[in-house]
Amino acid sequence: MTSLPADPTPAPHPGPSLELRILPSIAEFDALAWDGLLALQERPTPFMRHAYLQALEDSGSATVESGWQPCHLSLWQGDVLVGACPMYLKSHSYGEYVFDFAWARAYAEHGLDYFPKAVIAVPFTPVPGSRLLVADDSFRAPLLHAATQFCDQQQVSSLHLLFGAAPDLQAADNIALMQRENVQFHWRNRDAAETGDARPYADFDDFLAELQQDKRKKIRQERRKVQAAGVTFRHASGAQISAADWDFFYQCYERTYLEHGNAPYLTPAFFAAMRTQMAEHWLLFIAEREGRPIAASLIAIDAPGTGPRHAYGRYWGAMERVDCLHFEACYYQPIAWCIRHGLQCFEGGAQGEHKMARALMPVRTPSAHWLAHAGFAQAVERYLARESQGMAEYQRSLQDHSPLKHRP
Repeated sequence: MTSLPADPTPAPHPGPSLELRILPSIAEFDALAWDGLLALQERPTPFMRHAYLQALEDSGSATVESGWQPCHLSLWQGDVLVGACPMYLKSHSYGEYVFDFAWARAYAEHGLDYFPKAVIAVPFTPVPGSRLLVADDSFRAPLLHAATQFCDQQQVSSLHLLFGAAPDLQAADNIALMQRENVQFHWRNRDAAETGDARPYADFDDFLAELQQDKRKKIRQERRKVQAAGVTFRHASGAQISAADWDFFYQCYERTYLEHGNAPYLTPAFFAAMRTQMAEHWLLFIAEREGRPIAASLIAIDAPGTGPRHAYGRYWGAMERVDCLHFEACYYQPIAWCIRHGLQCFEGGAQGEHKMARALMPVRTPSAHWLAHAGFAQAVERYLARESQGMAEYQRSLQDHSPLKHRP
């Protein structure tokens, strides 16, 4: 892994009166200053909060040892922090959810090193949101440009801005980074553009009434299967989530990974920090049968007063197998909760066309990429042009299979 320069200010100069400093830990930022910048952005999420990023480091989840070397950018105008973003030097491509394994293989086949590479991202968190935290838009492109200069100077192969908000992607376009698109599936509360009706759903049945008959019937069948199996649900949020509930959730979360032969990305210490430092952002659904917990689904939620509120499907696991339990725990229970509490959107996470049958609709999730090697940059640019055409066709195909009665 690349060593950070001893001087926290690398040679690249981002512009008049601006100074770039590279900090090896999020703990070196003032938490209030970081979160203050986050609050100014178009799409702040809980995952970009200082406490969340620090918990990833302090818990051993995102560290040099796990292949995520913190290398955070800070942009200063005198003594004032005017820009910041989470950046990591990576020794692998896991935990990112924008797949560049083929690029790494191509580098290796030509005797070149793809690692270390740099990512501006939230580790293990494929949630779209603001990544470049700036006091105003004029600092966004200089911050990102300074990141590419730093990578070039430190002989880092590439820089990848993952799941950025629209202003971040515009800044990337302004300095000629290559853009790439992927698709996620999000549920939205009643949307006038899609249904012709701007009123939020009154309840789950009101939501089902917007779906085509076969989709509505399928969802009801799936919910009945879970009920017939004797499964009930309870939920808790914030400080109401007990230590025992968190412990049971972790057993479920860990089991999901172990069943696939992998160790979980996140440690118990990370979730302990979430319980004590960010409890207000978490909602836990627990499935029970015969008085015993058998499965859990953990959802993140935006805090009130931060604009249109989103919920984010994050982690799930089950200690017993029940037909359709995954759909109930991960989609139907959270959607029903969002309707009751007036949330605008439920983001279902990475991948999964099966989510469309549950009325989670396709949403573009762009990323931006810079490669130091000119020849490979040209090859990747050609590849992305072809991929973009295929992605556009894929999105049109998905829209043709919309479960809504009134297709957008």
